Parts: sequence; C-alpha cells; structure tokens
Amino acid sequence: MKDRRTVGILGMLLVVAMVMAGVVGCGGGEGADSEQVTIGITQIVEHPALDAARQGFIDAMTEGGYVEGENVIYDFNNAQNDKSNALTIAQKFANDKVDLIFAIATPTAQAASQATADIPILITAVTDPVAAGLVESMEAPGTNVTGTTDMNPIAEQLELIKAFVPGAKKVGVIYNAGEVNSEVQVKIAKEVAGDIGLEIVEASVATSADVNQAAGSLAGRVDAIYVPTDNTVVSALETVLQVAEEHKIPVIAGEGDSVERGALATVGIDYYELGRQTAEMAIRVLKGEDPATMPIEKQKNMQLYVNKSAAKAMGVEIPEDILNEADQVFE
Repeated sequence: MKDRRTVGILGMLLVVAMVMAGVVGCGGGEGADSEQVTIGITQIVEHPALDAARQGFIDAMTEGGYVEGENVIYDFNNAQNDKSNALTIAQKFANDKVDLIFAIATPTAQAASQATADIPILITAVTDPVAAGLVESMEAPGTNVTGTTDMNPIAEQLELIKAFVPGAKKVGVIYNAGEVNSEVQVKIAKEVAGDIGLEIVEASVATSADVNQAAGSLAGRVDAIYVPTDNTVVSALETVLQVAEEHKIPVIAGEGDSVERGALATVGIDYYELGRQTAEMAIRVLKGEDPATMPIEKQKNMQLYVNKSAAKAMGVEIPEDILNEADQVFE
C-alpha cells in the first residue's frame, strides 16, 4: 500500500512539473513581442513631411504587433529645430536605456549617434547617412545605425522646371547651409543643372526666420524656385509660397507634402510610406537582427505630385502629359 501511494504521489508531481514546464515554455516562446519595449522618437522639427514619417512608423509598428499602451511605449521629443536640444534628447534616451531610438532627420540622427553606440538607432528623412557620419556605407552600415534615406531624384525634379517653364535659365535654391542633407542636395543640383541648361542661384538661411528674406531676394532674378528637403525651409514653406505667388515664380518641391501645402509639383518621397518602411526594419532589429549588417533602404517607388491651384497662382500651365501621369493631383 505504502509503495503504491508513493508511486501515485510521484506520478502526480511529475504531471504537475510537466504542466508547469509547458506553461513556462509557452511564455518564453513569444519572444520580444510579449515584452514591453520603449522607443525614443526624436524629431528635429515638426512639419507635415516629418510628421507623416513618424505616423507611418507608428502605424506600421502597430500592424507588426507593437501596440502603444500594451507592449510598446513611445517617448516622443521635438528638438524645435535646435541641435543642442537634439543632443539633450539623445542623451536622455541613452541615460534611460531605451530599447530603440527612432531618429527623424539628419541632425537628430547625428545627435543620437553621438549619444550612444549601443542602443539601436533607426533613421529616416536622412539624405546621405554616409556624409552625415552615421554609417560606414549604405550597403553595410557597420554601426548601431540603419534605416531609410530620403535622397531625392534631384535630376528629375529639376527637369520638371523645364517641363513647366521651357525657357527657364536660372533656378533659385533656398536652403540651410548648416544642414548636411541640404549641402548634399545643392551639390547634386549644381552638378546636374548644367546638363539641362539651368544655372543654380543659391539663397542660404540659418533659421526659419530668414526664409522670407531669402525668397524675396530671388524675385526678379530667377525663373523658378527649388526647395530641397531642407527642414529649416520646409518648416517655413508658406513664406516661400507667398513670395512665389506674388511674383509668379513656380516652386518645385523636394517632397509631396510640400506640394499639398501649395508648391507646384515634384517627383519625390512619400514620407508616410518611408516611415512605414523604417518600422519594418525596426521590428527586425527588435527581434534580434544586427543594424550593422542591415543596408540603408530607399523608397521603392517615387510619386509624381501636382497642385492645380498652385499652378494657377504661380501663372503656369500644367502640361497634359504630366497631369495624366501624376500619382496625386491636388485641386
């Protein structure tokens, strides 16, 4: 009797142990998705293009299983277009030991890179990550940084000027010379402009307060204005558009959100989709992939944007072929 009871008790204990092991095993198999993660989001300034990238990132993270309030916390900070603020924010994230940093635009990406070499950094709205000192190469970053670039098809954008104003000779470019991404774009614009019979006239600014004066300085001197993906200028785009409409100067933008706001046209980035693409990479990193080995990605398909009311305000006709080919037409 005693031996039977002993065997029975041992059997019950064995069953309980197996059940407990199964419970523990199931919990451990869920991986990173079952744990709460903190993502620090740092954005150099708020304007529609960068805001769209942030929203695209959050939406794609949600679809990928990272739901705010359940298993992910977002700590969002806006640097107010101040590099010292960007560094303070990045240092805070490093001190807080967040699980991942999402850096929107070049200055905030650089600040994050300076603040930590250990926390994975996913970037977007960075034109040239190599020139910005963030990665060793586009194909093999070699650092804790990876993500997406918003390098524009600048040659195609300048060709739009010729399509709208066939006799155009001079193009004004307003940009912040202190932004690496802008320097890169202006350099490329100068290189390709001559091939299509255009001359670049520069108007540099230091702050958004300078943009109106810079735009005014181009009136009567240029046949069109090109606004690259420069955060300082884009955040004050309405002042450029006011001058352009007053003097009937067509404005070609670097991205689609600026066309929606009143620029004439562009072939460019959809920042919402770029943010989504970056989130897909972030999920891979959170699941254990090494950012050092993940190539910087480009947006797969550029979009043609046209604004009809802007064309009327700036005194130009939209060629029929451009209107027919446009992916988005704003009335």
